[in-house]
Amino acid sequence: MINLPSNFDSFNEARQRGFIAAKELKERGEKLVGVFCTFTPVEIPMAAKATVVGVCGVSEEPIPEAEKILPRNLCPLIKSSFGHAITDTCPYFYFSDMLIGETTCDGKKKMYEELGKIKNTHVMHLPNMKAGDIAYQLWKYEIKSLKDEVEKSLGVTITDEDIREAIKDKNEERRLLKEFYELGKLKPSALTGMEMFQVLNQAGFKFDRDELKSSLRNIIDSMKERYEKGESPVGKDKPRILITGSPIGGISEKIITTIEESGASIVAYELCGAIRSNELLVDEDNEDVYDALTQKYINIGCSCMMNNDNRVELLDRLIDEYEVDGVIDVVLQACHTFNIESYKMKQFVTNEKNIPFMTIETDYSKSDTEQLRTRFEAFVEMIEEGVCVK
Repeated sequence: MINLPSNFDSFNEARQRGFIAAKELKERGEKLVGVFCTFTPVEIPMAAKATVVGVCGVSEEPIPEAEKILPRNLCPLIKSSFGHAITDTCPYFYFSDMLIGETTCDGKKKMYEELGKIKNTHVMHLPNMKAGDIAYQLWKYEIKSLKDEVEKSLGVTITDEDIREAIKDKNEERRLLKEFYELGKLKPSALTGMEMFQVLNQAGFKFDRDELKSSLRNIIDSMKERYEKGESPVGKDKPRILITGSPIGGISEKIITTIEESGASIVAYELCGAIRSNELLVDEDNEDVYDALTQKYINIGCSCMMNNDNRVELLDRLIDEYEVDGVIDVVLQACHTFNIESYKMKQFVTNEKNIPFMTIETDYSKSDTEQLRTRFEAFVEMIEEGVCVK
């Protein structure tokens, strides 16, 4: 039997424990800021000494209430997030002093309009392409405007030095997260796909910054020690899978567990909250903190960007570095940008990297779990037989 690393349980339960922590920090008079997306420059609210927490919905339970206002054929992440907000079933939303949104998709933009009726919501207008001076200057302006709005909403003053300190703090976290998920490069991987996902996903719900970084350091060391003892939880010859696409917080059990039960090893997540958002650091040597933040965030390789070559370049490198045998693209229902971009990703993965690729489209319900299992098992068998369908 393979034992879990020390400190793993603290990540496994971080979201639930965070509910109580959010209440306690509000009782101490501290500020809480809810965010929805990896494009949000969290260093700005961090510079205001606020605690930042993700408020994207990961449950199907509040969706029926959301559908009384939002259309049914909308992304489940958007409906779940809004449903929690209007039913007061998400403590993070309830205790937030302000919310920060971004115009990554039309569904979110219109949802923010409704959300703004019940909570202080600041929306950042993200350019739809990273190239060109106009896009760059627009995003830099939006980051400066966010700073002004955070100061106004939280009643604080943010200096450039405050932002520099926040940049260093967040970069330290990113370096630790990168060291952690790079354990997937080992053959076999030093951790299961679920272990990797739980730590990456739950890190955002540990509010004590020093404790978060200490916990990450401890779990990295524990997993390395476990691996050096020959106690890898992953079979030596299992096909190595990379997951890309939409955020999977609301479908992690259905996707990750089913893939691994189908005989594969998930070694990398090119997703929001994982490699996509943590791979790039903010330049700590740039004298202009707003330039530094703009450069980092505008270069995130999300499908909401036109001519999204950054995602292709990242996939290219990850497939080689993690020795990936197959790529699974997970698309949430009605997530049009990722759905459209699936064709481009498939062409690249199958033609340029010559490995199998599959796309699945799903929502937050569990009704398609066995159907997905059948597809995952067939995909794993295809990899083991050396078949690459183009």
